[in-house]
Amino acid sequence: MTLLSANTARNRTRYIELSLLVVASVTVWWSSIGLTLGLALSNDAYTHILLILPVSAALIYLEVKQSTLTACPREWIGAALLAVAMGLRVLAAWNLWHVSASASLSLSMFALVLWWIGSVVVCFGWQVFLSLLFPLCFLFLVVPLPASVVDSATVFLQHQSAIASEILFRAARVPVVRHGIILSIPDLYIEVARECSSIRSSTMLIVITLILAHLFLNSWWRKTLLVVIAIPLSVAKNAVRIFTIAELGTRVDPAYLTGRLHHNGGFVFLGLALVVDVGLLWVLRRGEFPSTSPTIVQEI
Repeated sequence: MTLLSANTARNRTRYIELSLLVVASVTVWWSSIGLTLGLALSNDAYTHILLILPVSAALIYLEVKQSTLTACPREWIGAALLAVAMGLRVLAAWNLWHVSASASLSLSMFALVLWWIGSVVVCFGWQVFLSLLFPLCFLFLVVPLPASVVDSATVFLQHQSAIASEILFRAARVPVVRHGIILSIPDLYIEVARECSSIRSSTMLIVITLILAHLFLNSWWRKTLLVVIAIPLSVAKNAVRIFTIAELGTRVDPAYLTGRLHHNGGFVFLGLALVVDVGLLWVLRRGEFPSTSPTIVQEI
């Protein structure tokens, strides 16, 4: 048997072992996976979870295709991660700390992702894990946040969106009075309700920004800056939506206040935010690869 065929056989064995560990995890975490999928399909705050596995798999595929990964299994590190993951799964199942059901589900899904990472380390080694660091850590986004955290994020978006909307109305010289999350303009009272917080589109914006930053930026601080900017950008997006619908409803047609743009227009304003996001990405990317002008040499 040649060296190449021996390496191919070893890699095939590692992939089989990894597949078995993943299948085992699906069996052990079946109930948690089902609950998480149910949340993703029924609750706007968790819709992004449906994108995480396909995107992570695609990023792993691109990384493996574009570079040669040297497999060097680290059984003891991987085994330690698997043991911790299983321990967390047991704690979540027994709920020894008497936490809420949503917090228990978060702990269980965190343990599942940790199991997947430990499986990669067991089968392929620490260096392969580091090479796939982003797509593997990206998997942690399948962990549903506890309901208390989601509620806090929603309240934050509500209040900040109300403040930003007030600024837009004042900039447009529209008389406005704000009391908390309630805005009053001529002929209209606006309550920035939970649905108006646009937590789904805001979460999607942050997730998409993470992917763009990973694919098109190199320096860690530029990546961090782009992702951080996505947070106030999500608030601005919500404010523009509230301002636009209110102005159309009071100046053009009251039907806009209850029409499709109000109920289903979130992705329209998400698209506008993504245009701004891509523009910022272009500026940051130009900073990494500045254009160089030709050097003029003058002979004397």
